[in-house]
Amino acid sequence: MSGITITVTTVLSLLGLGIAFFYMKKVMSVPLDLGLEEDEAKRLTFIHGAIADGAMAFLKQEYKVLTIFMGVFAAIIAILINDTHTPNIHEGIYTAIAFLFGGVISIASGYIGMKVATQGNARTTVSAKKDIGAAFDVAINAGAVMGFALVGLATLGLVIIYVVMSFLLSDLGPENNHILMEVIAGFGLGGSTIALFARVGGGIFTKAADVGADLVGKVEQGIPEDDPRNPAVIADNVGDNVGDVAGMGADLFGSCAESTCAAMVISAVVFAGNPDALLFPILISAIGIPISLLTKLLVGVKTEDDVAPALMKLLIISSALMAVVMYFFTIALIPETFNLGGEEYTSLGVYFCFLAGLISGLTVGLLTGYYTSEKYGPVQEVAKSCETGVATNIIYGLALGYKSSVLPYLAIAVSIFVSWELAGMYGVAIASLGMLGTLVLALTIDAYGPVADNAGGIAEMVGLDKEVRRRTDILDSAGNTTAAIGKGFAIGAAILTSLALFAAFITLAETLSGEPITMSLLEPLVFTFVFIGAVLPFLFSAMTMKSVGIAAFAMIEEVRHQFKSIPGIMEGTGTPDYAKCVAISTQAALKEMIAPGILIMGSPIVIGFLFGVEAVAGMLIGSLVAGGVLAISSSNSGGAWDNAKKYIESGNLGGKGSDVHTAAVVGDTVGDPMKDTSGPSLNILIKLSAILSLVFTPFFVQYGGVLVG
Repeated sequence: MSGITITVTTVLSLLGLGIAFFYMKKVMSVPLDLGLEEDEAKRLTFIHGAIADGAMAFLKQEYKVLTIFMGVFAAIIAILINDTHTPNIHEGIYTAIAFLFGGVISIASGYIGMKVATQGNARTTVSAKKDIGAAFDVAINAGAVMGFALVGLATLGLVIIYVVMSFLLSDLGPENNHILMEVIAGFGLGGSTIALFARVGGGIFTKAADVGADLVGKVEQGIPEDDPRNPAVIADNVGDNVGDVAGMGADLFGSCAESTCAAMVISAVVFAGNPDALLFPILISAIGIPISLLTKLLVGVKTEDDVAPALMKLLIISSALMAVVMYFFTIALIPETFNLGGEEYTSLGVYFCFLAGLISGLTVGLLTGYYTSEKYGPVQEVAKSCETGVATNIIYGLALGYKSSVLPYLAIAVSIFVSWELAGMYGVAIASLGMLGTLVLALTIDAYGPVADNAGGIAEMVGLDKEVRRRTDILDSAGNTTAAIGKGFAIGAAILTSLALFAAFITLAETLSGEPITMSLLEPLVFTFVFIGAVLPFLFSAMTMKSVGIAAFAMIEEVRHQFKSIPGIMEGTGTPDYAKCVAISTQAALKEMIAPGILIMGSPIVIGFLFGVEAVAGMLIGSLVAGGVLAISSSNSGGAWDNAKKYIESGNLGGKGSDVHTAAVVGDTVGDPMKDTSGPSLNILIKLSAILSLVFTPFFVQYGGVLVG
């Protein structure tokens, strides 16, 4: 169980945590009152504290609910899962331990990222008084803490769970390595379960606040975004961190852990006696740590025009470096030839699978940027449609979303075909890890976005010079584009991850049952559940969007009530009750995330128990294909509406306060739950269904199909 892969991965994981600590200290070293007058410093400290306290209060409440759920579900895993081929080992107990460990690591990652993001926002604001370069450095360093800490914890956690479980299950022998990998898959399930509630809960929180703030503040009262007179403004800023830092972090942590587990389940069949090749999937993510550090050191910002190109350079340069470095590691660690399912494949083929995933991920991200950035024709066309009212804006926005799903799906389809041809199911799993090869910087850029967004809001609420707000707006504008790219990247990664998990599920089911799994569409059971799987994303999306509507209704009522009942609020002499709005978002998010969670967690288990493995396979394919399209179109429609509004606010087509702007604001409000709640949350549906099915495969094989014999 020793080898170069474990050693190198451990060292690089610790390096990632060390880098995260370094950047955390660097962010915290910036004084909160840097260059501020005494009154400004007091206002900034109050607002910064309210945002940080609100974010942490939500996380604590959410983690209390998650702790209870994780404990109950771990018990279900321990009871239901067992491999009859190893009667002396109760596999479910070990899987439950791995499940809890994965959940703890995911929680720790989200907490660290949130903590630094809420400390970096105000420090970005004060740094913007100096120059754009200083403000960019603080924001990107705060994001880097999330990126390096999360990937470092994910890879170190996978190494630890592998070493510990290998020791505890040492009597199995190499021929039963698939059982060890089944147990380790519980780690991915734990991370993905946290991601479900972080994404859904965080998305409901942020959009309830955002919709409430926009509809009452901007549309009804006619006050600017981030105006301190708006009672929902603090909740809105809290939501940016809750949804886009903790939520996105947990989402991509889940993708990283799940893709790695999927690849290792398949490699357990192929590389049973070769630990270095067996653990190669963990190393892929770990290699991204030094590559990302080198890229970050190479890219800097000196002028305002450098900001947006710098963020794109981070992704492009790191992708190019990963492509070069991984060639040598793949050739060194993967046997020159190997056999899988009766077919012979090569190490060079595995490398090209990685490359296909890497290029596909970059392509999906760039295409998302094209369809959601105000610099390009699609969003400008949506903005122009606002000249004829809200209805045409909605029509054009929906059309953009549908159209935008075509090219990303073609890119993903090409990567699937290439990787399947070159290395079978194992190649698909490696391609999914290739798409996540630049995960450190993808997370860094994504966490940068809400830090920059909060910085602008804080500048507005404190009443700093217009030049400070102008600089933070430049940072925020670049962050909006990269946030949309990050969402596209996350969706693409989820699609490939889900397919890799599906491949691992079929491989494991055939190994445990000792016979091929029927996957023909001419099989009535399979075909029927393809249809059932296809409607699950739509039901899930409807539930999450309605949850945002319910939460937003409560927020709108509260904001209206405060404008009417608090004397002097519009004149600036009365103080809004910010805490009440934060509490409304928190309570709504915690309550409304339960039903969608039960839908995702319960569907595979119930279908597998009642109808068997073939039915689960059909359901997974249906939800994967339909869910991916719906996720891309929803996310891009929402992103396009958001940036169409910003395009108009920058002085185009009538600018702020015009009828065109009002139509754009309404469109943006409609798109809010699509781009930040239902769209991104569909990532979790397609991944979690697949990892859950993989973990419960022994249960399905042993007890499943009670209604079909």
